[in-house]
Amino acid sequence: MSLPLNAAKDLLARLVAFDTTSHKTNIPLIAFVEDYLARFGIESTRVPTADGLKTSLFATIGPKGVPGIGLSGHTDVVPVTGQTWDTDPFTLVERDGLLYGRGACDMKGYLAAVLAMVPTFVEKRLKTPIHIIFSYDEEVGCTGVRPLIAELGKSLICPRAVFVGEPTEMNVVDAHKGPIRWHVDVTGRASHSSMPQLGVNAISYGARIINELLTIEAELKTGQLNPRFTPAYNTLQVTQITGGTASNITPAPCWFGWEMRRLPGFDVQTVEGRVRALAARLEAEMRQEAPEASIVMTVKNEVPAYIAEKTGLGLSLALQLAGTNQTSAVSYATEAGLFQDGGAPSVVCGPGNIDQAHKPNEFIAVEELRKCLAFFERLADWAVAN
Repeated sequence: MSLPLNAAKDLLARLVAFDTTSHKTNIPLIAFVEDYLARFGIESTRVPTADGLKTSLFATIGPKGVPGIGLSGHTDVVPVTGQTWDTDPFTLVERDGLLYGRGACDMKGYLAAVLAMVPTFVEKRLKTPIHIIFSYDEEVGCTGVRPLIAELGKSLICPRAVFVGEPTEMNVVDAHKGPIRWHVDVTGRASHSSMPQLGVNAISYGARIINELLTIEAELKTGQLNPRFTPAYNTLQVTQITGGTASNITPAPCWFGWEMRRLPGFDVQTVEGRVRALAARLEAEMRQEAPEASIVMTVKNEVPAYIAEKTGLGLSLALQLAGTNQTSAVSYATEAGLFQDGGAPSVVCGPGNIDQAHKPNEFIAVEELRKCLAFFERLADWAVAN
């Protein structure tokens, strides 16, 4: 059977045309997918947000009530704001073997390949089912897939393994770092800037915490190392900051954000505890002058560091279908660790190069779609026999 490459390109054009930037709804895209699957007699289940503006989708091809292989991807994309594109970001353009459009690489190319293979999956008598899992809000911290994962083993069948189709050029990724982000609110006391002794400078106290973070950042570079990752160490950086009211007012408000991307096995509490201890000492110092002063540090988002289970079906099957015995590790985060923590062993493997993601003129090579479709063709043959 010839691979449905033209169908994948047509479906990708349809998916790219939906502006599913993370702050917008993904419902029109999901409705399109539901209608498409229904044409092949496939029922879909939504796992929506409380306000109904976004939803994940779960569908099964093959025998019902049987744990199968999940094909998982996110429907949201990053903004195009401030980027200069040569073409309309939401109109797929093919040129010189490359398909340009927002999300073409990250990761609607994978979604299109999954959908293009539906007729093949339906036609074959699958012994092991294929589960289609499309989520939302991956780009803002892998938040959308979490309610769906919570339903695995309850209202939804829990897959035997999940292939997360982030761009890896169809290489098998068995490990990635885990990001965790904090928000720090520093509240001091305002005063006229000519009388700073009457106030408490929130920016100055925030800067003392940031100085400690810079020290920790330098220490991490020579700490735990894993040469499989680039960079090979745990990273830390301050990512946002704002403060003050006017140039002639001792600043009472200041807030900043910082993040770590930690290697698998790293105990982030060693860093967080150190920063919280400093914040507590500084808060006590501030309150000697202003009892209302405070420093509040809150975890805003966390995605677990991921390392694939070495035994079991997921990793061995992915290597078999990819025709390799080599794995790699990446520094970006995916939903794989969340699936694995939820009881579904996971592997990251999908078309496209992550270097093209989030950029103006984002693209995926047609050859990457072909490689992905061939992978799915081999998965279908395996699912018939196993």
